[in-house]
Amino acid sequence: MAIEKIDREKCTGCGICVDACPMDVLRLGKESGKAEIRYVKDCVCCYNCEEDCPPGAVYVDPRRVVQVPPAW
Repeated sequence: MAIEKIDREKCTGCGICVDACPMDVLRLGKESGKAEIRYVKDCVCCYNCEEDCPPGAVYVDPRRVVQVPPAW
């Protein structure tokens, strides 16, 4: 499992996903100014980039299971 894609049409180039990634997987492209996957093998699937992306342009992995905390 690893980051799969960034929707270039949705990406605004804000850089929030780049800052959210603890493994330094993403970069802003010099020409496009939009997020790009640079080091996919370093992705640990923390989902920070996907969760923090305001326009929802980052897609990590389809097998993700969202765990809802118990309502004590």
